[in-house]
Amino acid sequence: MSINRFNIPIIVAIVCIFQACKQSEPPEITIPERKGSLYFSGYYFNYKNTPNPVGPGPNRFKGTTDYAWVDANDKLHLKIAKNPSNNFWYCSEIISVKQFGYGTYIMTCETDIRNFDAKTVFGCFTWDDYSFQKQGNSEVDIEFAKWGNDADTLLVTYSAQPVIFSNPVAYNERTHKPLIATKYISKPMTYMMKWTPDSVFWESYEGETYPGTNKVSTWSFNKNNTPRQKIEGDKTSDFIVIPAPGDSTNLRFNFWLLNGQAPNNAKDHEIVIKNFKYIPL
Repeated sequence: MSINRFNIPIIVAIVCIFQACKQSEPPEITIPERKGSLYFSGYYFNYKNTPNPVGPGPNRFKGTTDYAWVDANDKLHLKIAKNPSNNFWYCSEIISVKQFGYGTYIMTCETDIRNFDAKTVFGCFTWDDYSFQKQGNSEVDIEFAKWGNDADTLLVTYSAQPVIFSNPVAYNERTHKPLIATKYISKPMTYMMKWTPDSVFWESYEGETYPGTNKVSTWSFNKNNTPRQKIEGDKTSDFIVIPAPGDSTNLRFNFWLLNGQAPNNAKDHEIVIKNFKYIPL
């Protein structure tokens, strides 16, 4: 049957009804990024602020811009300093808002760490408040410290925790202090940590780029190592080889005092991290 001019209004009405019933594409759902107190290298962080001593150390941590800040060149500054109002020493720590996990962590340190006091410790590490039992707090580290020995020249430490908490003997196979010539330590260096289910791998490079042209150290810790338990106070974790990230694992930078003791030289200390990059696995 041919369509005449009397059928056209009916056809148009039917087409309109079908078009009206067609579902439109749902709007794209975006979850707004939670913001924090400090923004560094593309990530938001919050301050650790504790008027009473807590771990690590234990120490008091000051959550103010006098102790942790990002300058006009987007560099992170962390400070250890004595508060003249009460003569307490305060440390600094910032905690990422974003969840972190397996992947590659890269940071560049600008500070000459050779002259740091034997009581100071800098850490770039992962942590989870809620994964103690299964994963021992999901911690892997890059640290700068002399660990109380002022004559120590091995100033960088790589660790896959647990190493030493309340356990009577340290699990020494889980930590490594690479031999890095102090002529490199005195200048900017770039540090990489790659965390996977099967291993944690560290590299250090002279200069401010990754990968740099001069690799000065490397170390890896794999799942063939002995499983260990984290013992902290009256708590004991499950056996762990490579700690896995938990549901709330974050990234932290901190600068603190060993055993909560004042620096031997009684001086304030500051460290500058030029940048940080994270590449998820």
